[in-house]
Amino acid sequence: MNDYIELRLDLEPCSQDATDVLAALLAEVGYESFVPDERGLTAYVRSVQYDDSVVDDVIESLPFECAVSRQSSYIVGQDWNSEWEKNYFKPIVVGDRCVIHSSFHSDVPAAEYDIVIDPKMAFGTGHHATTSQVIEALLSMDLNGLSVIDMGTGTGILAILCAMRGAASVNGVEIDPPAWENAVENMRLNGVETSVTVHLGDASVLSSLPMADVFIANINRNIITADLPAYAAIIKQGATVLFSGFYESDIPVIMSVAEPLGFVEEGHTSLNDWCCLKLKKK
Repeated sequence: MNDYIELRLDLEPCSQDATDVLAALLAEVGYESFVPDERGLTAYVRSVQYDDSVVDDVIESLPFECAVSRQSSYIVGQDWNSEWEKNYFKPIVVGDRCVIHSSFHSDVPAAEYDIVIDPKMAFGTGHHATTSQVIEALLSMDLNGLSVIDMGTGTGILAILCAMRGAASVNGVEIDPPAWENAVENMRLNGVETSVTVHLGDASVLSSLPMADVFIANINRNIITADLPAYAAIIKQGATVLFSGFYESDIPVIMSVAEPLGFVEEGHTSLNDWCCLKLKKK
């Protein structure tokens, strides 16, 4: 159950847009984690879900003129928390106010907000430029008494911070069952399970949730643009929206869909070309 397939896809020519779309297509068929680089994309899926023909279909549907070569390898199940501890996940302080660490860390700096994340294979430890920028944006906002939706919650780190900062209602939405389970576990670890509800599903879940004063989506450009009409229907007038998971050069693409739906840009930040876009619902 804990075994994975590592799928390597090399693109020629390779572009950020191509790897973004490829990751989005693979996410739709169950892939959980993605590592893009200048040559292509490495993606991970549970071994029981791997299917050569599905990969063929994804490659065939890629809307770019490029050659794709691939190889796959089997990763035996292991203690993923231990792997994160040894190789990836170290305590991090964001904005000098929020420390993020795992339950297995002992030397943790003191901070105003102390968030415990046991990430397993789910995305979102605060280290990625997208997550850290959204955290900084949330730290600058007054969330007291507000209703928040965190779309694509992953480990639940952003939803946890919103609850800690006084949001009255926090709803996370996660499409991947293992990530959903991880997020629910992380809510318990942080003592916010009574103030944060994590829903398993996609944008179709939104219609059953309370209208949002603050809406967060740290996913990717293609999912955001495809689901923006569903987002708009659940976001209050005057609400604040934080979008991330894409590059600064993608802002015009996002805004071409967002503006007709009544959103205006209030500003954005950029780190290593990754962007956090702040919008207001008119």
